[in-house]
Amino acid sequence: MTYDQTLTRVETYFDRTATKAWEALTSDAPVSGIRATVRAGRDRMRAIILSQMPRDLTGLRVLDAGCGTGALAHEMARRGADVLAIDISPQLVDIARRRMPADLTGTIDFRSGDMLDVGLGRFDHVTAMDSLIYYSETDLAAALDALAARTTGSVLFTVAPRTPLLMAMWRVGKLFPRADRSPTMVPQSHKNLSRRLTSATLAPVTRVSSGFYISHALEVTP
Repeated sequence: MTYDQTLTRVETYFDRTATKAWEALTSDAPVSGIRATVRAGRDRMRAIILSQMPRDLTGLRVLDAGCGTGALAHEMARRGADVLAIDISPQLVDIARRRMPADLTGTIDFRSGDMLDVGLGRFDHVTAMDSLIYYSETDLAAALDALAARTTGSVLFTVAPRTPLLMAMWRVGKLFPRADRSPTMVPQSHKNLSRRLTSATLAPVTRVSSGFYISHALEVTP
């Protein structure tokens, strides 16, 4: 699939199929045991991404690319950042706006749209937690080059690592009828991805494995 085709599938999935499930997963509502492992893994990954950023973000402009329901954007705003949080799913952005803590009012600009829109401007840092996991290696590398070109600091993002377990799950998932599938995560090798980049440098950060949540944090710098 092309970048635009994948983007459309992601929007359809989160806006029409999985909105309620994602709203519950990213809250403190009771969830199944499997989803609880995913929630715990995402909480750990969010903390890792935050640990790679300056403790004081006052005066810095940050893009939360694929902000989902807003948890990471909230934490960066608490550190003083001027956050532009964007997601392709208007439904998830609506949830993020409703969850905005009162003391952060006016510190986050929530929008629905394409994270690669050049009209968003330039940034000091970019985060993309679990929002680039659906794209091919070629499209992912192009997206990272585009984001790094408009970022003075780091682009912190996650991928589904190319492990035997995830590769097996990826192959099984391709057997289901297309209409019944969620957007398929594309496992990535950070070494292969690094070779694809044309104007940025990639470095691994760390990996989180929590039940059905397996994710690798990486950092790109211009």
